[in-house]
Order: sequence, then C-alpha cells, then structure tokens
Amino acid sequence: MLRIDQYLTTDDLAKALRRDVAEGLGSRPRSLPPKWFYDERGSALFEEITRLAEYYPTRAERAILLGHAPEIARASGADTLVELGAGSGEKTRLLLDALRAAGTLRRFVPVDVSGAFLRESAAAIGAGYPGLEVHAVVADFERHLHLLPSGGRRAVAVLGSTLGNQPPDRRAAFLADLREGFAEGDTLLLGLDLVKDPARLVAAYDDARGVTAEFNRNVLRVLNRELDADLRPEGFDHVAVWDPRAEWIEMRLRARSAQRARVRAIGLEVDFAAGEEVRTEISAKFRREGIAAELRRAGFGLEHWWTDPAGDFALLLARP
Repeated sequence: MLRIDQYLTTDDLAKALRRDVAEGLGSRPRSLPPKWFYDERGSALFEEITRLAEYYPTRAERAILLGHAPEIARASGADTLVELGAGSGEKTRLLLDALRAAGTLRRFVPVDVSGAFLRESAAAIGAGYPGLEVHAVVADFERHLHLLPSGGRRAVAVLGSTLGNQPPDRRAAFLADLREGFAEGDTLLLGLDLVKDPARLVAAYDDARGVTAEFNRNVLRVLNRELDADLRPEGFDHVAVWDPRAEWIEMRLRARSAQRARVRAIGLEVDFAAGEEVRTEISAKFRREGIAAELRRAGFGLEHWWTDPAGDFALLLARP
C-alpha cells in the first residue's frame, strides 16, 4: 500500500530558493546552502562522485550495513523505518531486508523534498516489498519533523553526511526537534564521517577528475535557470579546504576575476572581487566523544556504535 503526504510544494521550494540566495549572496561572507546542488544534473554528478576512488564515505557506510544490518535491526526492534533525505538505492534496502528478516518490518516512511523523486522511489520500494505499508512524505525535514507519521516503534535514519552538512547550532536544534517528536521505543540511526588524515578528507572533496568541481559549479547553473541569473560557472574555481578548528571540510567557489552578476528574479546585483569566495557546503567530521555529548544535550543516549573496517565512517544507534 502506497500513501503520499505532501507538505512541501514547488512554490514553497521556489520561495525558499529566493530567500536563501537573497540572504546568502546579498551579504558577506557569501554563502549558498548545499541543498540547491541537487537538481537532476547535480544528483547525477553526486552519484558519479560516490563511485570515485577518492570518495570513501558511501562505500564505508555500505560496508557497515553489509556487516551489521541484522544487528542494527535487532538493536532497534523497529517495525517502522523512517528515512530522512530518502535514498532509492542499496542502503535503504539493506535496512529493510534486515528488519524484515527480524520479523518486525511493517512500514517504511521515506521523506524528501522532491515529490517526483519520492513517488518514483517509493513505488519501487512498494513493488519490491509486497505487503509493506509505504507512507511517503514530501517535506523539508528541517521544518516538518512534527508532521511525520507517528505510532509503532520507529527507527529514524539520517544517513550519509546529512547531519554533518549542518553547522553546530543548527545540528543542536535539529537533534532537539527530533527528540521532541520521539516516543518510547523509537530509535535514531545516524551516519557520521569521522575525523581522519586531512589529506584524505580534502581529496574526497577535490577529486583528480574534477567531478566534484563540476558538481560545485552546477549550483550556479541552478540559479541561472531558476532565478534568471547570469552567473558564469566558468568564472569560478572549485576550492575544498580543511578547517582544523571546526573539524570540517568547506567547499567554496572562488571568483577568478572581478565580476558582476545579476539575479533578476529577486532584483539582486552581486559584485565579486577577484578571489572572493562563496561557501557552498560544510561537511563536519566527528569524534565519538563529541557526538555523544551533542546527543546528550539533545536528550539522547548513545547505545551502539559501528564502524567500517578502516574506521572511516560510523553508524550509531541512540535512544531518548
């Protein structure tokens, strides 16, 4: 059975894009949120990134699930998998398979901002798991957590580097909002990239083939198309740097020369100085003791911790 609830419309997304660009490019230092990377081309480029030799996180998280999914299913005891930022691939199915093998799986709740993507992926999951209740939700999980389906014993999965894309204050607010909506029996399954050699971290976000650079510059093409802008992607260099104090990678776009851009849909003109940068993403890297403290402050207790054989990535299970 497939059900789709829609709390986010195309008009909502358009308004959010206008707001983010007005705030991010209209102030200094300049920034853009990473969620605007993922148009059709951006999503395809990211899939290509996950297959690059330098980009280890996807392989490492998959290795954890391949080795520990049955244990994760038993530890959660969940009958409902809620996936925030829903995927359509193997990681989701590994968790569903493990919960089904444990004899508890009843419902799958994928959550994503893209209604078209969600309909397609939810239908595919429904076809592959006869009898599974699939309750898809088109929503921005930073705003609509209180609207997610409740009931049963839920495992709420936040996989990949989703949490790491948020700065500490927004991470704290997100975890606190999650905790507020948790009932007895609910668990949190969280994916985390771990602190490691900075050279490996930078390489993962600045690959030799330049795929990540093209992915980064693609956000300017999104603005050109959606907001009638005249930004020149070829006029910006891709930059990835490690911030040792914050322990995160920053992706930036650096203007090759002084230039002016117009974003006509919001009446904005932006003058870039030569060498001026726009921060497009942070990707925080974690240590066990640090994330345990963040979870405690939000009202969670860390119960289980799994890593891949190389210790590059972690999946943790926490409870209220």
